[in-house]
Amino acid sequence: MKRLSLSPLTESATLLHRLGVVLGTVGWTALYSLVVLLRAAFGSLNRKVVDRLCREWSAALLRLVRVSLTVRGHVPDFDDGRRYIIMSTHASHYDIPVTFVSMPGSVRMLAKRELFRIPLLGAAMRAAEFPSIDRSNRECALQDLARAKAMMESGIVLWAAPEGTRSPDGRLLPFKKGCFHLAMDTGAVIVPVAIRGIHRVLPARSLQINLGQPVDVRVGKPIDTAGRGKESMAELMQEVRGRLQELLGDGEPE
Repeated sequence: MKRLSLSPLTESATLLHRLGVVLGTVGWTALYSLVVLLRAAFGSLNRKVVDRLCREWSAALLRLVRVSLTVRGHVPDFDDGRRYIIMSTHASHYDIPVTFVSMPGSVRMLAKRELFRIPLLGAAMRAAEFPSIDRSNRECALQDLARAKAMMESGIVLWAAPEGTRSPDGRLLPFKKGCFHLAMDTGAVIVPVAIRGIHRVLPARSLQINLGQPVDVRVGKPIDTAGRGKESMAELMQEVRGRLQELLGDGEPE
């Protein structure tokens, strides 16, 4: 078990503190995006630099809300030449920085295309090898899939949320098929990760921020998709769901 203590105190943020968190988040994101773009422009951006910047940015955001983070379970060797997809529960915008801080390797989020339209951030994500898959257009989807597969073969570990949207209470929502198509198309190893307690930091569809929340990252037994046909899609989805539900335990309390 690895404990990353970022805060000893739990409390509800005041309006002033919430404003500080928002401004700090925007400021840190803009700063690190700018650093990525400047290093790319001067030819000094590489994968190890991006890995470090992503973790520094993530740690800065988590310190703003004083998260107390614990990591449990065995993390696979992401450098063994296999393709990996981390499939995580999704109950907060903070799932991504928590993953960057707690997981080793070159982790990149499988991002929504809308994020690439955000000024500064979108360009930085492209420079930092963040992939997206556009399933609404077959030709684009095939090109996106080829790029994502090439990234994974070169050592990128993808992060995806099979629920597709944030859970308001930490309990699993129905799964979408997109990331499972990608896993099976690339013969990837799925690493199930449950992030307990994260929904209390910034509840979905809420402006409330709770400081000093304990967050428990639980890494489950990997699931190899190599050799599985598309006819086993439903079985694979159920297997991943079962692993995540087991990692969550009896479910997240309200």
